[in-house]
Amino acid sequence: MMNAVKTTVTFDRAAGKNIVMVGDAGPYKTAKTGAELERAVEFFFKKATGVKKEYDQIMGGVSVSSEPKEEKYDINTRFGFVEKLVSMVAAGVQPSAVITGAGGLGKTYTVTKTLQSSGYKDISDLADFQVGSVINTRKCFTFVKGYSTPKGLYRTLFENNKSIIVFDDCDAVLKDPVALNLLKGALDSYGKRIISWNADMRDDDLPRSFNFEGRVIFISNMSQDKIDQAIRSRSMMIDLSMTLDQKIDRMEHIALSDEFMPEYTKAQKQDALALIRDIKDECKEISLRTLISVTKIRASNDDWKDLATYMLTA
Repeated sequence: MMNAVKTTVTFDRAAGKNIVMVGDAGPYKTAKTGAELERAVEFFFKKATGVKKEYDQIMGGVSVSSEPKEEKYDINTRFGFVEKLVSMVAAGVQPSAVITGAGGLGKTYTVTKTLQSSGYKDISDLADFQVGSVINTRKCFTFVKGYSTPKGLYRTLFENNKSIIVFDDCDAVLKDPVALNLLKGALDSYGKRIISWNADMRDDDLPRSFNFEGRVIFISNMSQDKIDQAIRSRSMMIDLSMTLDQKIDRMEHIALSDEFMPEYTKAQKQDALALIRDIKDECKEISLRTLISVTKIRASNDDWKDLATYMLTA
């Protein structure tokens, strides 16, 4: 007999967990495996209704497929694809790339490291850079973070012409209609990529149009389907969305490298990872920042697990 209280289960790929709704109660986040999910649905149903029922009774005997689609390539392989794609942009083979996925797991680090390995210099923090001048070198890159107006985008494209511009978590330029029109011109595959600004320049030092010869990399926490179709069609894209287990797999891959927190021992980092894996379903957030915090606690305290658990779950 079907239950009068509607209960739904949907998988949240970004969180790596199932979302349970019981009537108007919820959302409740829970584990993704079959047996754990069934126990969690029973628990949340009783919590919401005060009535104890078996999973099959709650769901009306309907089989719920809540597992995410199996990825053909694991998360570390996909990060390897990021390196190859960024190298193509660095070599001038591809004018633009879009890298999407949850924050805090190495997208920016991977892009930066790959560009530097390709011989590029980061000029984001050059104090003597003169506003209005053009950088006439193809072996530089600069980061643009946060908010940018369409006029600010036009200036950025002009001042960094011939170099690589990395828009990192600067989603405003991917949403504003005027900014999108500028980017369409900048990312075209034609021989000349003319960008124009026909609004009143007043006493500005910017030209009304110029030929953009640079390249662009977008790093965004937005899902791919939120990226404008015009940008997607002009760029190569890699999605780094991860389940909870994939996030931890990625963290483990990074933790084993000599470059990550070299002042701490491999044993300390492995102990921190083991604890995170054990309590993953209770953690408020899982990212590299999580691993860094737990590793520091592990290294500073003999009796460290309770403190680390509290910091991650309270």
